[in-house]
Amino acid sequence: MDQTSNAPEVDINDVLAVRRAKRQALMDAGINPYPIKSKVTAHAKDLEEKYADLEAGADTEDTYSLAGRIRAIRGQGKLMFVVLEDVTGRIQLFCRVNDMDEASWELLRKLDMGDIIQAEGNVVRTRRGELSLAPKSLVLLSKSVRPLPEKFHGLTDREIRYRQRYLDLIMNPEVRDVFRRRSAIVSLIRRYMESDGYIEVETPMMHAILGGANAKPFVTHFNALDRDFYLRIATELPLKRLIVGGMERVFEIGRQFRNEGMDLTHNPEFTSMEAYCAYSDLDGMKQLTEGLFKTIAREVCGCEEGHEVITYQGQQIDLSGTWRSATVAEIASEVCGEELSIDTPIEHLRELNAKHGIEWQENWGAGKLLFELYDELGEQTLVNPTFVCDYPEEVSPLAKRKDDDPRITDRFELVIAGHEYANAFSELNDPVDQAGRFAEQVAAKGFGDDEAMGYDYDYVRALEYGMPPAGGIGYGIDRMMMLFCDQPSIRDVLLFPQMKPEVVTKEDIARQVSGARTDNAAANVDSLFSNAEKGATAEAEAQDQKDAPAEADANDAAGEKDEAPAQEEGAMSDAVKAAIDAKAAEGDKLDSGLTRDEAFALVTKYNKDPFHVSHAETLEGLMRHFAQKYDPQNVDFWGQVGLLHDLDWEMWQDDQLHTQKTAELLAEAGANPYLAHAIMTHNSDMNHDLPKPELKMEKVLFECDEVSGLIQAAAHMRPSGSVMDMPLKSLKKKFKDKRFAAGCDRDVMRLGAEYNGLEVNDALNEVLEAMKAIAPVGDIYAKGAEDEKDEKDEGSEAPAEAPAEAKQGVTVEPIAEGVTFDVFSQSDMRVVHIKDCVAVPKSKKLLQFTLDDGTGTDRTILSGIHAYYEPEDLIGKNVVAIVNIPPRKMMGIESCGMLLSAIHEEDGQERLNLLMVDPSIPAGSKLY
Repeated sequence: MDQTSNAPEVDINDVLAVRRAKRQALMDAGINPYPIKSKVTAHAKDLEEKYADLEAGADTEDTYSLAGRIRAIRGQGKLMFVVLEDVTGRIQLFCRVNDMDEASWELLRKLDMGDIIQAEGNVVRTRRGELSLAPKSLVLLSKSVRPLPEKFHGLTDREIRYRQRYLDLIMNPEVRDVFRRRSAIVSLIRRYMESDGYIEVETPMMHAILGGANAKPFVTHFNALDRDFYLRIATELPLKRLIVGGMERVFEIGRQFRNEGMDLTHNPEFTSMEAYCAYSDLDGMKQLTEGLFKTIAREVCGCEEGHEVITYQGQQIDLSGTWRSATVAEIASEVCGEELSIDTPIEHLRELNAKHGIEWQENWGAGKLLFELYDELGEQTLVNPTFVCDYPEEVSPLAKRKDDDPRITDRFELVIAGHEYANAFSELNDPVDQAGRFAEQVAAKGFGDDEAMGYDYDYVRALEYGMPPAGGIGYGIDRMMMLFCDQPSIRDVLLFPQMKPEVVTKEDIARQVSGARTDNAAANVDSLFSNAEKGATAEAEAQDQKDAPAEADANDAAGEKDEAPAQEEGAMSDAVKAAIDAKAAEGDKLDSGLTRDEAFALVTKYNKDPFHVSHAETLEGLMRHFAQKYDPQNVDFWGQVGLLHDLDWEMWQDDQLHTQKTAELLAEAGANPYLAHAIMTHNSDMNHDLPKPELKMEKVLFECDEVSGLIQAAAHMRPSGSVMDMPLKSLKKKFKDKRFAAGCDRDVMRLGAEYNGLEVNDALNEVLEAMKAIAPVGDIYAKGAEDEKDEKDEGSEAPAEAPAEAKQGVTVEPIAEGVTFDVFSQSDMRVVHIKDCVAVPKSKKLLQFTLDDGTGTDRTILSGIHAYYEPEDLIGKNVVAIVNIPPRKMMGIESCGMLLSAIHEEDGQERLNLLMVDPSIPAGSKLY
């Protein structure tokens, strides 16, 4: 009976389908394309070395079995030539029909580029001088069902190379060499440390308390203990516990995890080595570092002793001799052309920073100002290795102070070619001082610094037993690899660098599972697609669904039922549903159904706050700018998406209703439902029922909304008030400082960058340049000539003037009538002291105040005055509040009272001044 193949009929042009058909045909013929056993008795390089003297045309009787991937195959009648590649290199298979059994010869004709095979035969050298293996038999070890890239162009796309590192290693031998060198360097580091008396140890990856560095962590949940843990950001504190325990020299090479952005020298998951040596200090760490780097240069890079010179990105680096040590002040002096120190008058340091375009803040001391000059100007000038020492205490809050000057710390950073490679300290071992510094970190966390450390009681307890004086150092292993492997990016020395999730289609999934032997439920393409798309998020959502019924039952038992059904509260109107269902594709010509004037009239109708109107115009300008680049036929539509994106926010400050109300307002105005659809996508991070950004227009809106807010906040701090002279480096610093403009959500910015296929720094730069391009639109804090004149005149003595008459265009609210004295007298107005003030996340208007009202218990009040004040400007002020108003929830936060402000209008624009009183009046004083 004839056997019919199970191979599906395929389109010959679909190479993937053709390869899968060949796989099935082999199986139908009784050939297993993925056998269990294989046999390897030699490698290509071994044979090249052993038979280097074999003459052209000579045969041997020496038999070997090789295995590897087919990199080239061609046939000439009864001869076929195959280039086989294994881990050591390539060798030719000289295949002759008379040498091979019939099955092997037939198999040979069915092989493809990329297949992995085993060949057994004799070593020969062809008449043309090519050392070869003449196979007697072939075995297919792994059928490649996906073709390799075309050989003449290879694999050059960096994103594909990093994402599909396995393919990069196949196609680019030099990449394999980089990672062989990395392995050799790591091995050498271990041997070097052990030869110097250090013991390698392993410390926990999960920490209950955040510590050892200032960085935002990743959080994971430990089911057995039912509590969250941090993936470690450093190994410092566990290692120093071992120093307390008497292990005098310890080191650890391991992974650290920091929930931060990615650039040429940073990856969220990276390798470091930390080492600690009892009874040592910074000089001991310098000797360790010099010896280690020179040893790597000699043993891995082939340098001669005493002449350890390497090349990094075309720049010669001399590692030989005794390395220079220089203080932060010395390097700042060199680049500024004058003698500077921490004793330099603070006014002069401010002038120097301003002269070089470096932003500074009023609360910075001389140490911080001096460090900024070094960091912005000096570090990049250092080519050969330099130990930069004597960091100001202001920028090294956890370092040990020098005995002769407590303003300076006993710390160095190793700088080579303008980059930092190591950070070393004389370690703090005073438990009382350490406890105080932990307390300061916890206070900083309370002020919104999500990179601050926690209070580690056990570590302080360890120090209380006594830790000897010690030197400690941390090395960035990945940066070391960049240096010694001459690679420009950290991604080039990480086998699996972090990448944004890949877009995989249902068709991709369906093709892979086609023909797989599994039950129908498991092979459901929709389920597989959802799992592949969401990954860990899918697992978390599934767990939430399992937990939800139990939580609901518990809440019901406790009487915690909502008064009204949640479904009714969140029910979507027909206008909202129509907007969600509206579709558009890239390249479509879009008509909003509104003129620009009609759109702007809607903005001013529902937004009375000048800041909100300005923000709408800023986004309009940015969207039009990017539309010119990505979608020129729809510039007006993009502009209206930006103009109307926050149409409903001022009147309905609810992150779940946001953009849904906009959809209803736009439907009433007769707009195209897709206009509301595009706008909704920028709130999809807060309301998961809304559509996510898909079109480029939607992705750009998501990116620009949050980033432009950060840029404007940063501009407000500059002397010019303008974005026009703002360098990217300044903006990057503001992004990293979570306390600055805390209402600008950094995670949303990261997601916006990811949507647009960018790293965060690239997204910041893109929007910053766009802000400059559309100015004066969006440059709302820029100071003109009149502003500068006012600043110069401010504080100058001028003759007292008679009270001015009421300004033209000023409007005040009419005085209310009918309020009885008894009703008014029930208002309890008190002087309150502002202890802390932060922006409320996802609110452009609300500030959250922590207040001392004289009772000894902090009071929280929310006030919608962010358009008029920055949080940091209000901390420490005394203001007036009504404190006996029943609490009310705003953005999910209970507000206990109301701050008093003076409000009026000038030329139709609202002006507001918070009512402040003399700082000598004690908190809690009652007003009559």
